[in-house]
Amino acid sequence: MDISQGKHISKNVMEDLVAEEIEKQLKRYPKNTVKFINHVEVASYALNRLPPLYASSHKGLNQQKFKGKSEFSIKITRVVREAIAAVQQDLLRDSSPLTMELDKVSQELQEAENALRELGEFLPNSEISWKNLVRTVKPILIKLHQRKYQKKDVWKNSVYQR
Repeated sequence: MDISQGKHISKNVMEDLVAEEIEKQLKRYPKNTVKFINHVEVASYALNRLPPLYASSHKGLNQQKFKGKSEFSIKITRVVREAIAAVQQDLLRDSSPLTMELDKVSQELQEAENALRELGEFLPNSEISWKNLVRTVKPILIKLHQRKYQKKDVWKNSVYQR
């Protein structure tokens, strides 16, 4: 989970390293088995057996990723393997998962970020932001708006209207 204060966050890099390892290992399993394995439970099991690697800057993030991969890759692989085995043994266990309860503003912000990321796939600039989106889309909308009114003017002045 990200810990945030305004725009600044602190991130546990180990979560990303474990998620990558889970995906890597589950690719070796049959699809009909994978669909019954709860990825969140596997990650929780593994993360409880690994040290956290928090970062609060891009430089720190890169350093912690490097540290995680260089110092803990073997342990991450082993612990994730154990986690998958433990979760598989208990497939029929009834659990009531924790869910993230977002307030409306936070949920809308997440939806907006997802929409921006999705729109970014269609834009030539790889640096997607709301400012860049407006700069790119605004001229297009202006041209479409002008064309709309030009067509109305053509229709008004046509022989069919006289």
